[in-house]
Amino acid sequence: MEQVQLTLSHWVFLLVILSIFVSIGFRKGVIVPSIVGTLMLGLLSDNSPDGFLNSIIFGVQVVFRALLNAGESLFDIMLVIALMVAMLKSLQAQGADKMMVAPMRKLMVGPWTAFFVLGITMYIAAAFFWPTPAVALVGTVLIPVAMQVGLPAIGAAVAVNLFGHGMALAADPVIQGANRLTAGAAGIDVQQILPYSMLFSLIVGVVAIAIAVYTIRRDMKSGAIEIPKGDTVFTKPVEETAVGRDTTAGAIAEEVPPGQYAKLFAIAVPIVLLSIALLMIYRAVFLPDQAIRGGGATALLGGSATVLLVLSSFAAHGSKALDGISTHTRDGFFFAIKIFAPIIPIAGFFFLGHPGHAETVMGSGTPGFLFDIGNNIGQYIDGNVVLLAFGIAVIGLLSGMDGSGFSGLPLVGSLSGALGTGAGVDIAVLAALGQVCAIFAGGGTLAAWAFGVAADAGIAGVNPQELVRRNFVPVMTGVLIATVVAIIIMI
Repeated sequence: MEQVQLTLSHWVFLLVILSIFVSIGFRKGVIVPSIVGTLMLGLLSDNSPDGFLNSIIFGVQVVFRALLNAGESLFDIMLVIALMVAMLKSLQAQGADKMMVAPMRKLMVGPWTAFFVLGITMYIAAAFFWPTPAVALVGTVLIPVAMQVGLPAIGAAVAVNLFGHGMALAADPVIQGANRLTAGAAGIDVQQILPYSMLFSLIVGVVAIAIAVYTIRRDMKSGAIEIPKGDTVFTKPVEETAVGRDTTAGAIAEEVPPGQYAKLFAIAVPIVLLSIALLMIYRAVFLPDQAIRGGGATALLGGSATVLLVLSSFAAHGSKALDGISTHTRDGFFFAIKIFAPIIPIAGFFFLGHPGHAETVMGSGTPGFLFDIGNNIGQYIDGNVVLLAFGIAVIGLLSGMDGSGFSGLPLVGSLSGALGTGAGVDIAVLAALGQVCAIFAGGGTLAAWAFGVAADAGIAGVNPQELVRRNFVPVMTGVLIATVVAIIIMI
């Protein structure tokens, strides 16, 4: 591949990336550097009209168009998350949410069956409902039972954290918000990245869980962890312990007496959602020409959630359903916007690294800044997959240290697309590895200030820093093994 001549705009793009890394290092927000960088690229664009005032106007317009471009790319994911949370809120209004997970109590006969029942239930709930609402739903019902059969509070926190905000969120197999964000920045289709994100999340998760179980068992035997007794079991509501008040999770955690149709919806909703997932898997494997992928899968899931939301609202509120559904929908959109609002400006900048997005925002002939830089760097890397894999893994971990996890996905996606193209390696493997590392770090299991850690620790009544200390060696070991597997795949 020919070496691309870098312009001043390319160097500005690279300088902004370095400033973002510095901001992450000091645990500062990266929205301002992203917006300033977008403005500077607009001012330096070859498509900028002559004249000082016209150039300023064009630069400001580029900022908005970059935000709009990112918003359009991500809105379907925001919408399906909003609808899923709204549906969960409608189920909560009639007490059906607790009834959905209550049968899992019967499987908890000891501390380790409790650990895995708690974790697996959290994984399934997080895959469909997003981890933060899921931890309030699963935690308030199952954690007290787990502790009553001998699982320490820290063990319960580790279970919901590694299975939910770690493994489920990193793979994001159903809603696919993480995969869409990473794939969009990398310039590839979401179906290319999904199998690898599921593989790497499974590797990191299984390794981390195995080591965590070993260390918890060891410390329980040595007395370093106190085994709970029935009269000491309690959980703290999410809103009292998490960083900031989470109204969605807190509201879901409230006790609501079961309504007339609660049992019906507690059975019907899981059946419908699992049937959709099985249908997608079946067609992908056995009927690939009829496979439901990408936007089609998002539409099916979102449309089903909307129908269930309407039905559940009428069941919960009766004649007042028209007002009730408005409240649930508003709460769902508030939750989704709260997640994606800080991500859109960051994605707006990093999407300019891809030539397709850059031309959409700044006009025909605009280069993909990061892809050009990656092509030049790729000439020197010359397919060194070891350096690439470990580099992306480290960048993913560092980008997650802001406590979000998702805000680093445009960065790791763009870098994977740029460096992978230049070095001639599989972009999807690199991007998936970076995604899994970023989310495990900041989504999260390794940042004590991340809301995922705070929510999971809070619902179990443990210190977030203690949870992070428990996770560090298991998760980092899993990341190391996943990186080695990625190298083997790319060789």
